[in-house]
Amino acid sequence: MFRKGMVAVGAVLGACVAVTPVSVEAQAKTEVHRIGMLWAGTKAENNSRRAAVLERLHELGWDEGRTITLVERWADGHYERLPALASELVSLKVELIMAQNGTPSALAAMGATKDVPIVAPSMSDPVANRLVASLAHPGGNVTGSTIMASELYPKRIALLKQVLPEVTRVALLMNNGNPFSAEAERLSQAAGRSLKLDIEVFDVRYPEDFEKAFEKMANARAQAVVVGTDILFQARVSQLGVLALKYRLPLVAGYHAPGVLIAYNVDNVELYRRAASYVDKILKGAKAADLPIEQPTNIKLFVDLKTAKALGVTIPQPVMLRADEVIQ
Repeated sequence: MFRKGMVAVGAVLGACVAVTPVSVEAQAKTEVHRIGMLWAGTKAENNSRRAAVLERLHELGWDEGRTITLVERWADGHYERLPALASELVSLKVELIMAQNGTPSALAAMGATKDVPIVAPSMSDPVANRLVASLAHPGGNVTGSTIMASELYPKRIALLKQVLPEVTRVALLMNNGNPFSAEAERLSQAAGRSLKLDIEVFDVRYPEDFEKAFEKMANARAQAVVVGTDILFQARVSQLGVLALKYRLPLVAGYHAPGVLIAYNVDNVELYRRAASYVDKILKGAKAADLPIEQPTNIKLFVDLKTAKALGVTIPQPVMLRADEVIQ
């Protein structure tokens, strides 16, 4: 009996020895995908966008450190650094690049590779910038979503005129380091001419120059300001709002903060969540060329009555009725 028991125990131990290496090998086979993240802005100003991407990827079954590894590079607002950073990501053998913060990152990524798939969540106008052949059929290695900048820049000019019909001189605050700035200026100027507005462009590249720009706009006798949707302005809209009140210049922007009279733009964070869904599809075998460029369905209008009162502006009733949110 003793010998039989020993044989039985030996058989069990042998089975454990045989099974354990197989289990370890199965765990080792868990594939970890390397995703490049190319950011035009800083880490601090992109916390909500980064969180939105990771949250959506987690919902789709991807976990950082277990099934995906993020290889991130930050240009910190210096667009001239983006091409080298994009090339670095390609050299690190990432399987996919998320080109964040708009057109500058997308163009840099496409310039670095024609093979690695690129998902860009917030391109200004990917067709105009020759990132894709068409919205329905991108055709290359770039896909993602558009913030419909070509439509929204003229609409912000029109909103300004509707709110302030007596205005004739408007300042357009732009970061001309952004490749889309020339097109944005052309569209804004065309909208201005149709509304009999004289639009002057003021170029700002760094936040420390904001105050100087407002001084120049006031000296140029601008009656209102329209701000571009570059990441430089998105991340510091609160600072712009303070300056707008200080210089008593009604401000129309893409994002709301105290001091911004009218804000009109897409839900940027939602675009990043949707872009994460494209990352999921590509990692599962889809081709960027076959994934149509998504267009936002949620464009919101914010009206700030507190700012209007401070500036002595009366918001017309038709604009109030259109507003998605009214700040009292």
